[in-house]
Amino acid sequence: MAGQPDSGRQDSRQDSRKRGSVTLTEVAGHAGVSRSTVSLVLRGSPLVAAETRERVQAAMAALGYIYNRGAATLRAARTQTVGLLVCELNNPFYAEMTAGVDDVLDTEGFVAFIANTAEQPERQDRFLQRMREHNVDGVILCPAAGTQAELLDRLDRWGLPCVQALRSVPDGFVADRGRDYAGVDYQAGIETVIDHLVSLGHRRIAFVGGTLDHSAYAGRHAGFIAAMRRHGLMDEPPADDLVLRCPLTRRSGASVVDALLDRPQPPTAALCYNDVVALGLMLGLEARGLRAGRDLAVTGFDDVPEAALSRPALTTVATSARQIGQEAARLLLRRIADPQGPPERIILPSRLVVRDSCGSPSLHHRDLS
Repeated sequence: MAGQPDSGRQDSRQDSRKRGSVTLTEVAGHAGVSRSTVSLVLRGSPLVAAETRERVQAAMAALGYIYNRGAATLRAARTQTVGLLVCELNNPFYAEMTAGVDDVLDTEGFVAFIANTAEQPERQDRFLQRMREHNVDGVILCPAAGTQAELLDRLDRWGLPCVQALRSVPDGFVADRGRDYAGVDYQAGIETVIDHLVSLGHRRIAFVGGTLDHSAYAGRHAGFIAAMRRHGLMDEPPADDLVLRCPLTRRSGASVVDALLDRPQPPTAALCYNDVVALGLMLGLEARGLRAGRDLAVTGFDDVPEAALSRPALTTVATSARQIGQEAARLLLRRIADPQGPPERIILPSRLVVRDSCGSPSLHHRDLS
């Protein structure tokens, strides 16, 4: 009839508009996954499990989602590069972490620009500015000691996705500021070492290494204090005599042996900040005709490849450096795909690896009380 709308065509147009207006968020809700996961499925990313991919594709079909590839291409004006800033490139732990980052980025067609900040915030700022000039799609940042929260605010203003790895700056975990982080449970790892040493009969345990204040040192130190207090050992000797701060180098580890042993009440065990310091300390013991595991129990932290090859083999805490790098890279790719998604904090567990350098109860026959 004249003047009457064609209801069939109107319904068709409305249905078409409805199909075209389906959003990634609606698809994600229907599939029970995050928006970033849907985005990864659309990109054909291998990071998504087959079962999850099928669930997302089924949700798209059910909702009538139409992928606008032209718009996606405009949105994805990316360089397929990311920045990776570490603070101790000469530390084998960071080499392992970097390999983990590369494992994930390579499968996604990304490449990393690697920079060593050498614990200098000013140098870190220069590198970040240069990376911004090269239009990197995001950065993985192990903050240099002394980095302030203002840096994260600046990256927000630049619109540059950032994942903190291993360390966090002040206020770095505040959820409403969108901070992403991948790391390890330092405190739990240190407490596990103390528990093991106490089980061997040790009561005078020193914490060795670290001159800079940052979240990784704070976590380790907190674990040391908590475990020593739990075992009632903070006054044997006084607490301030149990912590020896030194640079995180093999040479420094060797040089603290005299300070450890030439005192009225020397410790019977040394818990080192990381494996590099522990391996150096073992060399210092050898120079005095002493041996780790026999004359002084020595433990490290990180479980770098050399730890198992030293003689004696080093007792340490495995922190899965390569896996941390992989998780940080995956987290950054999710953040690039979904800049407005909720912040994520990935904390990997640590694991005590007992070897010969801390000895055994039968080796510690001298008075440990």
